[in-house]
Amino acid sequence: MIKAILFDLDGTLLPMDLDVFLKAYFHGLVKKLAPLGYDEGLIDAIWKGTGAMVKNDGSMTNEARWWQAFCEIYGDKAREDEKHLDSFYANEFEQVRAVCGYNPASKQVIDLCHEKGLRTILATNPAFPAVATRARIRWAGLDFSDFELVTSYENSSYCKPNPDYYREILEKQGLAPEECIMVGNDAHEDMIAKTLGMGVFLLTDCLINKTGADISAYPHGSFDELIEFIKKI
Repeated sequence: MIKAILFDLDGTLLPMDLDVFLKAYFHGLVKKLAPLGYDEGLIDAIWKGTGAMVKNDGSMTNEARWWQAFCEIYGDKAREDEKHLDSFYANEFEQVRAVCGYNPASKQVIDLCHEKGLRTILATNPAFPAVATRARIRWAGLDFSDFELVTSYENSSYCKPNPDYYREILEKQGLAPEECIMVGNDAHEDMIAKTLGMGVFLLTDCLINKTGADISAYPHGSFDELIEFIKKI
């Protein structure tokens, strides 16, 4: 019996071209931190931190892992600039919204889940702090309270595509894999949940399929197909 639906955010509930989003995001971040002495090398440092989170083994939060990697480049004093990062996400990050899309079907599908008594979890790759995820939830026309759990780098110790990311969610929420369906747009990072025994649905509106996987192996389609899929649960 299906009890919960896990949803990805970027490219799923929030339509976007990931490359365009990252370009706008990095541009704003470099502009914010340049007066503090950071240069274009900042982007490489952010990617190093992201890579460290992807390799995280559960021994610390993604937040701790990211700062560990970042401070290896800029020194422990960089941690003093966290308040400026917080300010960026609370203010300038809002400008990145302009490169993202909007689909009212996102709210329709979440409302449908609630009408059917299904638990909803936002299983967005936890490489961002909660403040940035709250913003992107809002851009999608949704509310933080729409989800019983929202993964962020503060409350997660793994990242996609590590199956342990999904195991951590299941353990926290007291769910078995066969009680859940993962909905996402990435044929690898999201559909890997199937290896745990979870149901899956691949949303193709903003499809990411870097490995050229045969997507016929998964239930897939647009929001219209997703809505019909959930109605049958």
